Amino acid sequence: MDTLVGVIGRAHGVHGEVAVELRTDEPDRRFAPGQILREEGGTRLFTVRSVRDHSGRLLVRFAELLDRTGAEAVRGTLLIAAVEPDERPAEPGTFYDRQLIGLRATTPNGAEVGSVRSVLHLPAQDVLEIETAAGPRLVPFVEALVPDVDLEAGRLTVVDVAGLLDDRDDADED
Repeated sequence: MDTLVGVIGRAHGVHGEVAVELRTDEPDRRFAPGQILREEGGTRLFTVRSVRDHSGRLLVRFAELLDRTGAEAVRGTLLIAAVEPDERPAEPGTFYDRQLIGLRATTPNGAEVGSVRSVLHLPAQDVLEIETAAGPRLVPFVEALVPDVDLEAGRLTVVDVAGLLDDRDDADED
């Protein structure tokens, strides 16, 4: 399965090193020396030779980029990694977006709510977009609201908090 892991940015120096804007939570895994990445929609391959942090930016040297001119020519290239469909993130309790999209969402008592349509990566936290009968709902992907993810069963549990999955406001019922 193809997964977007980064975007090539500005050239750094004269020896073909480039800044990479990350699109992965696992840069150590995806940009390890020897990893081969592919250009999205193309056939060009990029072999990671070395990686280093420079003032909070990831600088990568690819074997195919020999000088600044070559590095500047590939600016904006989307980098794709081939990831096995059954591969899981190294950190326990974390998931790839592709594993979550399509899962059935149920309440703790088993009532079907809908299905996960997308995963949004916002500055504060990740958010699940769940398609419900009443329309799409945004659910913060935090353990307090999504206490259980069962990939094998194809479902996740969403706590039914007032206003989260529907438009009700329990305070109005008093």
